[in-house]
Amino acid sequence: MTKIESELIRRWLRGWTVARSLPEAESVESAGDGLRSRCDQPGREVEVFALRADEEPESLTRLAAAVAAARQPTWLTVPTLRPGTVEAAVNAAGLEVLHRSEWFMTADLAGHPRHAPAAPYEREVRTEGPVTVVSLHHSSGEVAARGTIAVLGADAVADRIETDPAHRRRGLGRAVMGALAEAAVAQGARTGLLIASAEGQRLYSSLGWRREADVVIARGPVVPSSR
Repeated sequence: MTKIESELIRRWLRGWTVARSLPEAESVESAGDGLRSRCDQPGREVEVFALRADEEPESLTRLAAAVAAARQPTWLTVPTLRPGTVEAAVNAAGLEVLHRSEWFMTADLAGHPRHAPAAPYEREVRTEGPVTVVSLHHSSGEVAARGTIAVLGADAVADRIETDPAHRRRGLGRAVMGALAEAAVAQGARTGLLIASAEGQRLYSSLGWRREADVVIARGPVVPSSR
């Protein structure tokens, strides 16, 4: 494989925006280069996702220039099989690389391992429409781990898989992922999609998730509005 398919990125992004209750992403000005999502987070008002950085490097150059000129805090996320080339391009545009070692991953959910949490943890599963949230509660009442998955047709996008530092190394991440996969399959999903942080990659790999591409994430400087 010489590139990550743009349709795979689009499928992930559709589920990611649903999982986070964000508006549907829109095309950037240069049609086909990427998609823009309004995140409305402090320091991350807008995020731009590159669709064809590997097959057409000029498209990444255009996106990076647009992010560098943005007047709102804007991130640029680039799934790629050529992370070194991407990092050089975003640096040349004056962007700051925030993450250079994240992975775009997929999984066959039908065969996803299931792991029940051991005592003193109990599982709570809440589904509203296409979104399922799994929480693992300690007997003290605090949330020890949690995660979200959004199902759109045959795809399920996992997001915000978190374990409280005080409860790590107890298999809770595996229990959360297993419960999310089980809920997604029950809703008709077959393929899992996610972007894995460096910390989560070992967990997902151990559960059968496959690395499809690297992900480089950069941030542009804020350009002051002219008065």
